Amino acid sequence: MQWNIPGTVLSADPENAGEIRRMFAGLFLTGGISLSQVCAITGLEGYRVQNWVQRKFVSPPVDKKYSENQLCRILTIQLLKDTMSMEKIVKLLGYVNGALETESDDLIEDSALYFLFAELAAQVTLGQGNPERSIPEAVSALPERVPGANEKIQTVLKIMLYAWSADMLRRKADTLMQTL
Repeated sequence: MQWNIPGTVLSADPENAGEIRRMFAGLFLTGGISLSQVCAITGLEGYRVQNWVQRKFVSPPVDKKYSENQLCRILTIQLLKDTMSMEKIVKLLGYVNGALETESDDLIEDSALYFLFAELAAQVTLGQGNPERSIPEAVSALPERVPGANEKIQTVLKIMLYAWSADMLRRKADTLMQTL
């Protein structure tokens, strides 16, 4: 079984969702990726990514290179944008990461949040486990940077999973509608 890695145009086996982190790490061996590479991974137009940077949803690239955390922020926005307004996405990400243009106040790195989400989304895709039970277990291994941080992260992951699942269900409904 193949599925699109959430927020990307890349396919993978959901049984191997834990490998997504390693696959992405290989992209950053040279210290970052270009805007064209971000676009190739996400399917987004460059102007949209640049707009998100200008609006401070994503921190600016350094020497025209995007980091893994920046890519994961872009992927998170991408996977939520069809079911949530940008205002809600900013509020959601700000709930665990404070000011979106800086990483100094983050309760969790964008890459850690994204990869946790991807593993949980794979479980949902495979019909394994209950996200309500899987999320606390997945988050329990995280170091808690401030008291209550992991509870906030759990809430954000639940919202992300519900929004992503709603988008998947909508797409299935649209496909079925085309057969009428």
